[in-house]
Parts: sequence; structure tokens; C-alpha cells
Amino acid sequence: MKITLTGSLGNINIPLIKNLISKGHTVTVISRDPEKRSIIDALGATAAIGSMEDPAFLNTAFSGADAVYLMEPPVDFFDKELDIAAYYGELGHSFAKAVLDSRVRHVVHLSSIGAHTDQGVGMLHFHHLVENILKELPADISITHVRALAIYYNLLNFIPGIKFTSRIAANYGGDDIIPWVSPIDIADVIAEELEATAEGRKFRYVVSDELSCNEVAKILGDAIGKPDLKWEVVSDEEEYSKFLKIGMAPQQVSGLVEMNASMHSGTLFEHYQQHKPSVFGTIKMTDYAKEFAKAYNG
Repeated sequence: MKITLTGSLGNINIPLIKNLISKGHTVTVISRDPEKRSIIDALGATAAIGSMEDPAFLNTAFSGADAVYLMEPPVDFFDKELDIAAYYGELGHSFAKAVLDSRVRHVVHLSSIGAHTDQGVGMLHFHHLVENILKELPADISITHVRALAIYYNLLNFIPGIKFTSRIAANYGGDDIIPWVSPIDIADVIAEELEATAEGRKFRYVVSDELSCNEVAKILGDAIGKPDLKWEVVSDEEEYSKFLKIGMAPQQVSGLVEMNASMHSGTLFEHYQQHKPSVFGTIKMTDYAKEFAKAYNG
């Protein structure tokens, strides 16, 4: 198959590229950074250098592909001018136009937990927005939304706090049960959906492990030589103040705090619980802890 991937060389794309190349697919990888070309070439793929906000460029990159993979890149939470809904809305329309103009008939889109609604999920609401934009494409274009759970590498954001306070603190934690997922397991599901027979519309949750935050703290603490590491729950107000103090844009802080609060209450995971996959991924938190320890000690 000829497959075009957005996402450059991110945490999910590197294992995804390797997976697809190992199976003999012809892979084009979109990146805005010309310096990534040599790395993409070394992986056995072809680089397409340009902006995802440019539908004409995307049309060229998608043309001739049997399937395309779409993902929204992360944004700068410290950018006080950023309107996150406007940015991702524009990007979603750029994706839709390029898919339509290039005549691609099979799309796999990386979405997220929380994409089933735009209410009460904080910053995750933009996934709902993009899913709905893609929903307007003609019915003969198959679309699978791969909804990822809490991705392991987001735990790296707690490293500074662990080093300075010897604890993890957020407005979720403690005994809260969180479904976690490895980027490798996400990549495997995306590859499976790209290779699948193109038909209809669906979403698919992908999860690797379900653990309480206290269990996660124990696993990570053991890995970094802090066996007494605790994950404390703080108030929404304390969490909000913490992020404001480090300069994060207020509108992004509000979205982050609301998202965390929905994790603490469990409302974020209600739709997932109704559609939980019968098979979990193979990369468990104990596996990821080795990578976390390397980053912590690096």
C-alpha cells in the first residue's frame, strides 16, 4: 500500500513508520522541518516537507495514497494569543479539503478520550471538533478515529515536581483509576487500521493498562529510586495557580484544569467504559517505567 502520514517524527510516528516499512508499504511522512528529511529517509520512508495548514501541499502529499493518517500536532500552551479551537478547526478543514481533493478513500485519524463530547472535557474538546469536521466528508470515504487514552509520555511532565518536592501533585491522582496507553500500542492500532479494508465510519479506543495513580506512583518511584513516591490530589484552584505561575496562557490553564478534574471525577472515562476494547496493548506501565527512569536520570 501507499500510505501518507502526518505527524513527522513524533513519539507515535517513529514506531508507526517502522511498523509499516517492515511490512513492505510505501510510506510518505509529512514534516514542516527540512532537517527531518535525512532521518525520514534513513527509516526507509519518503519525506514531504511543508505545512499541514496548506491544503494544496496536503493535496499533493495525499494524492495517489491508498490511505492517509491524520493527527493534530501539539501547540504551545504558553502562547497567550492562541485560540486553540480556531487553530484546530482550521487544521481540520485543511485536512478535509485535502482528503476530498486528493480522492483518498481511507482515513485513519488519531483522536482522544473525550472526543465524544465538547462539554466538560477541557482542552480535549478540539478532538470532538475535528472529528465532526471529518464527519462531513462524503460517506464513501472510510474514517476510523483512534481514540487514545492517557499517554505514558505525558507523565514526563511530572519530573520537575518530583525532583523539587519528592511528590507528584495534580487535581487528579490518588486512587483515581486511569486508563493508560503506550505510543507503541497506539502505533500498532493505527497500522492495523491503515491496512484494514476501507469501509464505513467508526471509533476505536486504544489502552495498554488500567492503574490507579497511587499504583503508578509506586511503579515510577521504584524505577527512580524513590519507593515512597506519592501522588497527591490538590484542589483545582491550586492546580490553576501553579500553571499560571510558570507562565502558561490562562485559557490553556483553564482547559487543562477542567480536563484533569474530569479525570478525577471519572466523567471523562464514562464513554470509554461503555466501549472498552476487549484486548489491551502489550506495553505495560512497568515496561514504560524504564523509559521514565532514563529521562528522570538524564
